Amino acid sequence: MSDVTMAEDRTMPAVVYGLYFLAFATGGLTAVAGVILAYAQRGRSGPLGESHYTFLIRTFWLELAWTVAWLMVLLVSIPLAFVLIGLPFLFMAKGMLALGAVWYAVRLIVGVVHLSGDRPYPRPYAVLA
Repeated sequence: MSDVTMAEDRTMPAVVYGLYFLAFATGGLTAVAGVILAYAQRGRSGPLGESHYTFLIRTFWLELAWTVAWLMVLLVSIPLAFVLIGLPFLFMAKGMLALGAVWYAVRLIVGVVHLSGDRPYPRPYAVLA
């Protein structure tokens, strides 16, 4: 592998990680741009980049599924909160949101650590980091 390919393999995944981190501030819009970029670059990269792109793509879809589950709990609990039955579900939705954000951040941090160490992500299909 040439030096240009290695620089590409580390730079573009770092850009996608950055877009994913910015998703905290943009409500997820930059994560959508990041997953599109990851899909576009995955086939063109070497083994280092491919493992990180696979990991980033799975992170996006797993977080999207978690967000949909959170949104469903929230939408059910809001009308029920008016009769006080939904209050525990509102608290559960708040906990789900916090847990999902922590899981997302930890995955990204672990991925950046592997990328900065010039290592492919060891288990890109794992659910936990």
